[in-house]
Order: sequence, then C-alpha cells, then structure tokens
Amino acid sequence: MKNYTQAPLPFQGQKRKFLKHFKEALKEFSPNATYVDLFGGSGLLSHTVKNFYPNATVIYNDFDNYTVRIENIDKTNVLLADIRAICSKNSNRKDKEKLSEGICHEIIERISHEQGFIDWVTISSSLLFSMNYVTNFDQLKKETFYNRVRLNDYNAEGYLEGVNRTKKDYRDLFADYRNNTDVVFLVDPPYLSTDTTTYNRNDYWKLSDYLNVLKTIEDTSYFYFTSNKSQITELCEWMQQHGYCRSPFDGAKTITVGTQLTYNAAYNDIMIYRNIF
Repeated sequence: MKNYTQAPLPFQGQKRKFLKHFKEALKEFSPNATYVDLFGGSGLLSHTVKNFYPNATVIYNDFDNYTVRIENIDKTNVLLADIRAICSKNSNRKDKEKLSEGICHEIIERISHEQGFIDWVTISSSLLFSMNYVTNFDQLKKETFYNRVRLNDYNAEGYLEGVNRTKKDYRDLFADYRNNTDVVFLVDPPYLSTDTTTYNRNDYWKLSDYLNVLKTIEDTSYFYFTSNKSQITELCEWMQQHGYCRSPFDGAKTITVGTQLTYNAAYNDIMIYRNIF
C-alpha cells in the first residue's frame, strides 16, 4: 500500500503536518482496533491508520464527498492539462504569476464547455492565490487568476485501499460505535469560526457545535484535533478547575505544532489523544 504524506487532492484542513506525531502516538493504541474517522475530510488520517496498522478496521466518514473527487481524478487531470497549455501562452512565464486578462478569458471559456462533474476545489487551487478556493463557476469567474497549475497529473492510486467508506452525520456514526469495544475515534472537526465553504455544509462551526462534538470524547479512546484559536481546551480546563464538570481532555496527552501564516501571523495546531484500554 502506497504511503501518502498528504492528501492526493487539495483539501482545506488536512493534517499532513501532524502525521509524524500521529504515527508515533498510534504506537500506544491497538493494531487491531476499530478506528472511526468521524470527520473524514480528505481521508488522510484514515489512510495513515490503515497504512500503519493493516489489520485495523478503519471507518472513513466521507461527509464531504472526497471520494467523488478521487473517482473523477482523470477527468480533472484532462481539464488541468488544457488549462496548463493555456497558461503557457502567458507573456511572463514565472511560476504563480498573475495571468493576463486574455488568458483568464480563455481559461473561463474552456471551463464553460466542461460537461458533468467539475472538481472546483482542485481547479480553483490551481488558479487562485494560496489557500483560496471556490465551489462553483460563478464564484470562479469573479476571481483574479494566477498560474498555480502543477506540472504533473494528480494521482490517488490505492489511497483509500482497505478503508471502509460511509457517509453519515458524525453523531449517528458515533452512536453506531459508541458501545463497541476497542474503538478509537478520530475527531477532526472544522476549526471554530473557520470558513466551511469547501466542506459539505454552508455555515460556520460555532461554539455550540464544538461543545456538542466533545460528547464523542467523553470516556472514549480518541484523537482530537483543534487549534489555540478556538480556545476550547482552555474553556474545558477552566470548567474543571472551577468544579463545573470534568474536562474530556483530563488524562490526555497533547502535541502542539506551530503554523506560520505570514511573517507576523501564526497559530498552534493541537492534537490531543487518550487511550482508555
């Protein structure tokens, strides 16, 4: 099974920076457990578990339809090849350059003739400034284009091999496995106040959503991902210290990874895990 160190197609919030720490922490968990990826996203955590523990049962909640994008990867590569050829006509050949109005018009014209499924996240990540995505044609037409098209095709061969795909509300999936033995929950919800445009929902994750997610890590074995921007861990610690309730993070281990956005803006990604078995 090929080992992927990042998701094969662009996805907002994939945990590639945590993979080294995640694999090290997995050594404290059973190689034969059932791992339930409640917020499957790009499937990178599910892939990593299955690659690390081939005998484990891995349940991947593909709520964002990432596998549909993988199934259409050849179609996406054909479209990107045409866009790449158009970009090569630009007078300034520097990588990630701003494209001329004429080139932008030609790209829009090419995309307008595309039939059937279009992977808007992958296409927009190839044309927009770093970490910017759109989810439909009308949005794309309003944007400024840059030549960010990769030189080689995308490939997802064997990426989710052996992983069991499902698509459910995370609460229903949690209920399916809550009372099973030797279960580990992978809990990676969208970060608090994060734009969820590219996720399969059209609103924002608010504090109440986050507090509901914490029910999945009460008295369970888990990996939970958040950031210091959400301050959810501080809230839980304060509640426990002042006698309101026991923190779901009590007795867990914490790994922090710094993320630099710009020269003067940074935040910390956080992985918290606990094995009760």
